[in-house]
Amino acid sequence: MKKVLIVEDDVEITHLLEIHLKDLGCEVLSATRGDIGLKQAIKELPDLIILDVMLPEMDGIEICQKIRAKNITSPIMMLTARSEEIDKVLGLEVGADDYLTKPFSVREFIARVKAIFRRQKMDLTESNTEKDAKLMHFDSLSIDIEMRKVILDGKKIELSPKEFELLVLLSSNPGKSYDRSKLLNMIWGYDFHGYEHTVNSHINRLRSKIEPDMGNPKFILTTWGVGYKFNEELLKP
Repeated sequence: MKKVLIVEDDVEITHLLEIHLKDLGCEVLSATRGDIGLKQAIKELPDLIILDVMLPEMDGIEICQKIRAKNITSPIMMLTARSEEIDKVLGLEVGADDYLTKPFSVREFIARVKAIFRRQKMDLTESNTEKDAKLMHFDSLSIDIEMRKVILDGKKIELSPKEFELLVLLSSNPGKSYDRSKLLNMIWGYDFHGYEHTVNSHINRLRSKIEPDMGNPKFILTTWGVGYKFNEELLKP
């Protein structure tokens, strides 16, 4: 059973989402204040956090930042009643995995939730590697795709869902350069045109967790004028 936390101060919206999430077989928790929602996220470690931007006591952007700062990797879907692009961009940049702008249809909400749950199970390896290659080793870095586990120098590294998906995609195709628009399309799966700098933010967070020297990356390299690639020189002969 998937555990879902709804942090939303509109009781009617919470009730509506709760009904449909329970229809999907989910256990649902809820909070109407940002500070309480943050405490629940830290304590419960839900499989999905649905997070409103405008909340009393602590807004959704700050909650998202604090959740990711604690290396909590639960997928986060942001809800916003605002139309400004800045909310969506900020949400994605601080570590949200998806967003919905109010008002939204229940059908779209359910489709997004199902997509997030599917991506948690997906093998994101692009077909340049063998389809049964579930465990990859690159020097001191090991990636277990099926278990969604990353080990660096013998220690487990906690990655958010999008950080993990970026790492798997790039490492599955060492030496292949991906531009930011391509990464947005492949990893986020929706039309985020104009949000290419969101990729930069996620790559920087990913590098901060796996790179010994951020100023001289070993694993994820920048392809100047294009985007990013995984270091093909780390492939074992």
